[in-house]
Amino acid sequence: SIFSQEYQKQIKRTHAKHHTAEAIETYYQRYLNGVMKNAAAPVLLDLANEVDFAPSLMARIVLERFLQEKEQAIPSKTLINSMLRDPSQIPDGVLANQVYQCTVNDCCYGPLVDCIKHAIGHEHEVLLREMLLEKNLSFIAEDQLRAKGYDKTPDFILEVPVAVEGHIIHWIESKASFGDESSHQAYLQDQFWSYWNRFGPGLVIYWYGFIEELDCHRERGILLKDCFPTDIVTLRHSMAQR
Repeated sequence: SIFSQEYQKQIKRTHAKHHTAEAIETYYQRYLNGVMKNAAAPVLLDLANEVDFAPSLMARIVLERFLQEKEQAIPSKTLINSMLRDPSQIPDGVLANQVYQCTVNDCCYGPLVDCIKHAIGHEHEVLLREMLLEKNLSFIAEDQLRAKGYDKTPDFILEVPVAVEGHIIHWIESKASFGDESSHQAYLQDQFWSYWNRFGPGLVIYWYGFIEELDCHRERGILLKDCFPTDIVTLRHSMAQR
């Protein structure tokens, strides 16, 4: 998770230089020359590794340039995404094979990685749902909230708030990633503060850990944990203690 985040930061920093007209033309000509010499060699993959760029993104650049030449028009994003997901749609067998080699050998970008990330995210949401049911906590899930017309919603809203480490919790968000500074700041801005405004204080679980210093909004109402809390205090508990 940490490696993936650092790699993506590096790719974002260098993204522009790989997308200049000169760079695109150079990559395309090198691809054509390479497959002319040996069509079975992993030309695109080797090129991506040589220039230190994500293989899936290199495949996208060359595929886009190829389609532009073939169709004499700029291809749509939808078409390119569809061909990257299923290279058999590419009207050139050699390029289809080259694109396939790039997508299966890319550890941080591309359609396969997207599927894996989506599956891991879903798996942790299911895990969290099971833990809530086990604790007999009644909740409304994100899909139910969406059906009611809410746009930005956490994964689970607790119908009866609970206390965790002395903090009241109204909602729980599951993140199947490591909480580093840049991703956490983006989540705060795009998601967490919106949830806080609408539903009150809540809990974010970063299943793969987080930088401790980021857990600095507890008093304002956003709590960070790296696992499901064991010391949940429910209204029933506190009533029974009285």
